[in-house]
Amino acid sequence: MGKLTKNQKLAVAKIEAGKSYSLKEAAQLVKEVTLVKFDASVDVDVRLGVDPRKANQMIRGVVSLPHGTGKQVKVLALCTPDQEADAKEAGADFVGLDEYIEKIKGGWTDIDVIITQPAIMGKIGALGRVLGPRGLMPNPKSGTVTNEVGKAVKEVKQGKIDFKVDKTGIVHTSIGKVSFSPDKLVENAKEFIGTLIKLKPSAAKGTYVKSIFLSSTMSPGIKIDPKSVDEHN
Repeated sequence: MGKLTKNQKLAVAKIEAGKSYSLKEAAQLVKEVTLVKFDASVDVDVRLGVDPRKANQMIRGVVSLPHGTGKQVKVLALCTPDQEADAKEAGADFVGLDEYIEKIKGGWTDIDVIITQPAIMGKIGALGRVLGPRGLMPNPKSGTVTNEVGKAVKEVKQGKIDFKVDKTGIVHTSIGKVSFSPDKLVENAKEFIGTLIKLKPSAAKGTYVKSIFLSSTMSPGIKIDPKSVDEHN
């Protein structure tokens, strides 16, 4: 890491070394230590006491954030003609089938989420090399392979996100923007962390939630006391 700028030093100075903050305090502090000129994303990193190499400890799920992520999510609905009107009405940015499959084969991936139907997965399997590395492959577990395409598009547009633990045991996701009020950030974070806790595998032993950090784009990480997530204030 290079030398800290004056502003970065000021931001770091506001965070007490070694202190664990309550979720409420952290949500306020992350706004104060974010010094970029754009509306930065606010992220949560949760280190879990699991071994992701074992199938019975692989954490993956979906959560609908009460206040959304604040991001404009570009959705492609790959569906049969009878589902196209529903997908468009629900707010899909791109709707179709074969023409978009051809575009993706040619390297087009200017999208954030793909929603499709089980009957179409056979055609999409051939796109694995393009979609897999970018995390765009539709998956029934994340609700992106469904016969209710319109409903799935609407949920994604309203703030439904999917997540999974990485190989180091950390789950990382965005829970809003710096422009959100601290209360909205707290509610979104609680919803996400609460979902993680519900997914605790029986095979996981010892402490499940090992650490939680809140940060924004370019800001230092703020350590959160996991007990504060259950508090009702």
